[in-house]
Amino acid sequence: MNKFSKALLLAGIGLALSGVSLQAQSPKAPVTPAPSASAVAAATELMNLRKTYTVYQNLIPNVIQRAMQGLVQNNLNYQKDLEEISVKLATELGPRREEIGKAMAQIYASKFSEDELKGLLAFYKSPLGQKFLETEPKAIQASFDYINEWGAAFSNEVANRFRAEMKARGKPI
Repeated sequence: MNKFSKALLLAGIGLALSGVSLQAQSPKAPVTPAPSASAVAAATELMNLRKTYTVYQNLIPNVIQRAMQGLVQNNLNYQKDLEEISVKLATELGPRREEIGKAMAQIYASKFSEDELKGLLAFYKSPLGQKFLETEPKAIQASFDYINEWGAAFSNEVANRFRAEMKARGKPI
């Protein structure tokens, strides 16, 4: 899963946790039949191959940490207690992460047919698919590194253009 997909997913999760509705504006969305158990199993396997769980593996500890920090801001004298409770909650609530994986598998299985999921599995299990799974994160990171370097150079170029234009107007900055 690429960083852009992760960012979109995390933004969606963040909106869901904040109570913002992500439902479509149409009054009655078409009802789609529930995916078969074998389609959900194929989607789960696909997600495991793609290591999709990395997108949400820290969600529960992060939510607990943010909630604790918010409470600590208004209750500094209870910081030690709140920190102890956050450790307890992380242990108790950590297994709920599985809810996310199960829901995502249902979503994948509803967006792709079982045959499509099996085709994707065949691809990801093939030598090219395995190479893709191994290489994609490196390619994405190299792309982001390039974008960051390019952005910094472009920002300098734009700033220099502003300075040149201001100097031409007799207002050096």
